[in-house]
Order: sequence, then C-alpha cells, then structure tokens
Amino acid sequence: MNSAEDEAGSGHSEEKEGSRRNFLKLILTLGGIATVGSFASIFRVLLYVPPANAGTNIPLSWPKVLIANASDLNVGTAIDFNYPLEETPNILVKLGVKAEGGVGPDGDIVAFSQICQHLGCIYAFVPSGDSPNCNSGYKASKPVGYCCCHGSIYDLINAANVIGGPAPRPVPMVTLSYDNTTGDIYAVGMGPPTIFGHGTPGTTNPASVMQADLSGGTLVASSTATSST
Repeated sequence: MNSAEDEAGSGHSEEKEGSRRNFLKLILTLGGIATVGSFASIFRVLLYVPPANAGTNIPLSWPKVLIANASDLNVGTAIDFNYPLEETPNILVKLGVKAEGGVGPDGDIVAFSQICQHLGCIYAFVPSGDSPNCNSGYKASKPVGYCCCHGSIYDLINAANVIGGPAPRPVPMVTLSYDNTTGDIYAVGMGPPTIFGHGTPGTTNPASVMQADLSGGTLVASSTATSST
C-alpha cells in the first residue's frame, strides 16, 4: 500500500472515529435531557397539592356560619360577608317587604352572592327610591343589586332575577337559617347557579354547584360581617 492509500485509510478511520464520538455525545446528551425531565416530573409530583377532598371519601358539605342577628338589621342597609369561601363576597339585607326565599319574622331577610354573573364585577345594593353612585339617572323602583361595570340589575325581592343589563342569569342566593329563639341568622349553603368564576357558568345541579363553590379558595370558618353603605 502506497502513502496515498495509507493517508486515505487513515482519513476513513478518523472519520469513523469522529462519527462514533458524535454518536456517543448524542446519546449522553439525550440521556441527560431525559434525566432532567425525570427529575422535573419527580419535582412536579412532590410539589403537587391535591384539591380539597380529592382522594378521600369525605363528602363535601356547606359550612354553617353566623352572619348577624335580626335585631342588628336595619331595613335598606346591606351587610357584607364572605361565604362559603373567604374569597367570595355576599350581601345580607332586610328588604322591608316579603321576598322569595326570605327568612325572619317578616320573611324579608335575604342574602346573595355579590359577584355579578356578567363579568365578575362586585355590584352594589340599592334601596328602593335610591340611585347607584355611578348612575344618578337610574332610580330603583324596588330593592336591587346594581352593577356599575355594565349596568346589570338584579331584583332582590324575586330571587335576584335579572331586570336590566347584560347579566345572563341571577346571582346565587345564599341559603339562610333563622333561629326563632335567638334571632341569629346563619348561612348554611348556596343555591344555583355556581358563583361566578367557580366551575362551569350557569351550572345548576346541586352536587356540581357545591363542588364548584367550595373549590378555589379558603373555606370560611367564622363570620366577618360588616355594615355596607
């Protein structure tokens, strides 16, 4: 074999050796990526926090929370409170007229989620004859919830039925329990639909409403009711 042939053979050997080295580097690189991916998966598993009641047979249940005493209520003045989560605001109000779902001696004490079903703004209570701060041209003919974001209006005498604006459905009513002996008023559940931002909008199945409304926040353990103007 002459020198030219020797050089050609040597070149082919070096080329094969280089290919082997590149192949080994590729294997090691892919192995490293796979290892990092495995560690990432492990960390995701370790950091995973299961949702409330996941993986258990403990049934969900609405908390019972003292909101106010009937003697503390004034007609036409709303009380703010959070229920069933610390992140979900509501209003309690003595309307002065018998209302659908109302409790108390006159059947006029009601409570509703304060999160508008349109886009999730917080609406305000407006007594009969008054106007919302954002719209002096509107005068309520009955006690309503008025959303200043887009003008949705809820009839609080009739289970928060929508009587104006773009809201597609009523706000959920808080289920109240009234103690005839003490006058204490408790929140004991939420009616349909789901609270805005919780679960599928408009869901009315009681079990699904409970599952959705109790998820995504901290369960209320005690009352933080305050007077609302």
